[in-house]
Parts: sequence; structure tokens; C-alpha cells
Amino acid sequence: MAKEFIVAIELGSSKMTGIAGRKNPDGSMTILAVAKEDSTSYIRKGVVYNIDKTAQGLSNIISKLKNTLQTDITQVYVGIGGQSIHSINNSVIKDLPIDAIISQDMVNELMDNNRNMTYPEYEIQDAVTEEYKVDSQYQDDPVGIQAKHLEGNFLNIVWRRSFYRNLNKSLENAGITIAEMYIAPLVMADNVLSEAEKRAGCVFVDLGAETTTMSVYYRNKLRYIAVIPLGGNNITKDLESLQLEENEAEALKTKYGSAYTDPATIDPNEVINIDSTRSIKRVQLVDVIEARTLEIIENVRNLIPAEYADKLICGIVLTGGGSNMKNIETAFRNATNMEKVRVAKTTAININSKDSVRGIAEDGTMNTILSLVSKGTMNCAGREFSNTLFGDDLNTATTTSTTQTTTATTGTAIDAAAMAAQRAEAARKAEEERKRLEEEERKRQEEEERLKKEESKKKPSFFKRMKDSLTNFGKSLVEPEIDNISRHIHTT
Repeated sequence: MAKEFIVAIELGSSKMTGIAGRKNPDGSMTILAVAKEDSTSYIRKGVVYNIDKTAQGLSNIISKLKNTLQTDITQVYVGIGGQSIHSINNSVIKDLPIDAIISQDMVNELMDNNRNMTYPEYEIQDAVTEEYKVDSQYQDDPVGIQAKHLEGNFLNIVWRRSFYRNLNKSLENAGITIAEMYIAPLVMADNVLSEAEKRAGCVFVDLGAETTTMSVYYRNKLRYIAVIPLGGNNITKDLESLQLEENEAEALKTKYGSAYTDPATIDPNEVINIDSTRSIKRVQLVDVIEARTLEIIENVRNLIPAEYADKLICGIVLTGGGSNMKNIETAFRNATNMEKVRVAKTTAININSKDSVRGIAEDGTMNTILSLVSKGTMNCAGREFSNTLFGDDLNTATTTSTTQTTTATTGTAIDAAAMAAQRAEAARKAEEERKRLEEEERKRQEEEERLKKEESKKKPSFFKRMKDSLTNFGKSLVEPEIDNISRHIHTT
């Protein structure tokens, strides 16, 4: 039986991640393979800026996944996000005849008209129906209501058209077929936020490397989304101003970084050693980290639409790599005056830990890619690789070498013993298939020979064929004359 799995790719500013997962009958998901590539040299603030390098990175991801799975990949799901994604409110109005009853066709017409909206330099990636205004009343489902006025309120999520083209070109150059493109923050929200948080209202914040994405939910609907071009890397760059190398700054941020530090606990004379000859004062580290973190938080707070600011009962939900910073919840509480702050390290997806490969971090950094796999519905598995005589893609030696490399670099391949068993089983099946095909070919040839013999018996002799040929030739000469005589008789 052919393999079935779903493949998704997330293009992040610091790394590109690919995952293959299988949905199980009990509702859980088994992660079959994970592959990662450093993307800092070609993806900036969540968008592609070097098409060739991105295409190469995508090709590497696919190759790693294929080598682990020992199966071709026919299509992938892609999550899009990053800079320039934002939401635009739009209303479409339809005046109705007297005593008209709203039909589904009328509603569909409003939705189509909204989708046909054009924005300079931007492409509509998704459209959320907020509510319908029927005369003076708001309704989620207006079908069947008698009214004179129908208005549809929509939230259009748009992305800069040039960024969209760059991503498509990169995927095309990598030879990757797109199953579907999803707005990554929306898909993640479906698997991270609870129903209560969506219903009662919350701010969902994804703290990434170069961007911070914030979304507002209220009464089970997305009400606003924006991407702030600031993230964890900005803190690292700020620390470099203390005459630190990038790797040193990143290490200090990871080890000592805190989004909030109680001033009473800071010793102004305390120093942190960088190496045997250099050190910095801890108070300098605290000031730099807190200043940039506060800027990010204040941007989030200022972008919350005024009409929802006092209605978001469930407060703030944090995720992403930046949510791992010490005291991040306290920093958000202090700067936003929202008491409820939750850090979401994982999704609601039930991962089958027994059969899944290693490498699934529970620190908020995998929430997007896992959600994309969960969202997918179409099988992405192609032909299984095997060691046959009919020119399959990989021979056993190549497969073994590549798989071992993948295991070392990604930490996601299954262990060597299991792989050896799989290869042995594949070789056995390949030999059985070879023998079966040979037997079928032998029977086909025998049948072909039998039919030839029977056909030859049925064919007339050479002399009979010659006689028939001459007879037909004579008829061809005579028949026109007969036709002429016949026509003459009829005319007279």
C-alpha cells in the first residue's frame, strides 16, 4: 500500500522548515520527517528577496525529506507571512426590491464582489466574513430574512504583490508543486487559541526573529492582523553596539536576556564576562534588551483597534521563539495593562510521540509548521524509492549514504537498524516485482505467438488472393459501364 503523508514548508527569516506528517484514524498525527535550512541569507523579514538562493534552500528541504521518507513528494503546503501582510476592512452593499427574501445567491454575490476588490501593489490572500448588516440588524447568516438592505462586512488579508511573485518564482524554480498556500498566522491561531479565547477576545502575538505578527480575535472572528518589522534579531543587533560580535550578542541574549528585570535586584557593579579579556556591565545588558522589547510590546499595544481595546477578556497569547525570553509575560502585563498573558509553547494537535521522529521542539517555534501540516488534506506522497532493475531514482548505496548524512545534519532520520530493515524489505519486494513482471512478459509472448499461428491458418492462399484481386480489378472496370447503361435506360 502506498504511503500517505502531508508535507508543509514554512519560510522563516532565520530558518526554513519542512515537515512530513501522517494523520492517524484516532485524530493524532505522526511526524515522519523534519528538515531545516538556514535562511538568513535569502529571506528577510519573512519574505523572499533572493529568488535563486530561496529556490536552492527549498530544493534542499525537499531532498532531505525525500531521503528520510524514501518516497517522492508530489506537492507541498506553504505558509506565507512576514512583512507587508495586513488587513483591510471592506463593506459591500446591495439594495433589494420590496419584500425581497435574502437568498444564498445574494450572499455569494456580495462575497464575490469583495473578492474582486483591487488594491494597488497588493494581492488578496484571504477574506474573512465579519458579519452581515440586514436593514439595521447585524446577522451572521442572513439567508431567509426579508429585508430592503443587505451589507456584507469583510476583512481582507493582503500581501504585497511583488513578494507573492518572488515566492511563486522560487517554488517554480525549485520544481515544487503547490497544494495550497495558507496565511500562516491564521492557520496557527486555529491550533493554538482556545474557543474561549477566540470568543471572548484576545491578542495573538507571534514573536519571530525579524517580525512580530499580531492578530486580534473577538466573537470567534479575526478582526485585525498586522506584521511589525521588529523581532528577536533586533535585540541581538542592539547588543552588538556594545562592541560584541553577532554570535557573542546572541549567546548573551539567550543566556542572560530578560524582558523585565526588577530594578531592586540589579547590582550596578555586576559584570558579565565575554571572554578572558572582555566583560560588560550587567546593567548595560538589561537596559538594551528591555528597551527593544518594550518597543515591540508598545507597537503591539498601539495597533489594537480602539473598538476592541477594552473587550479582549482573554488578554494576550504569546508564541514564537521570542516568547521563550525570561519574564516576557511580566513585560507584556506591565506595558499593556492586560492581566491575562499566556505563553503557548505547543499546539492543540495531538502528536504521536511514540512513532514520530525526534526534533519536534516544544518552545513555540514549531507551532506554525505543525499547524500547516494539520491543515493539509491532500496526499503529498509519490512513488516510493526502491532498489530495482528498472531505473529507480536511488540505488541502495546512494540511499544509505544520503540517509546517513540527513540523520547527522537534521537529527530527524529514523535509526540505522530500522532503515536497514526497511531497505531489506524494499529489496525483497523489488525482487518479487521483477519476477512477477518477467512471468507476465513470458505469458504475453506465448499468447502473442499463439494468436499469430491462428491468424496464419485463417489467411487465404496466395493463388486465392490473386484470383480475388483480379476479380475485383475486373469489377472496377465493368461497374462504371453498367452504371452508364443503367442511367441511359432510366433517361429513355
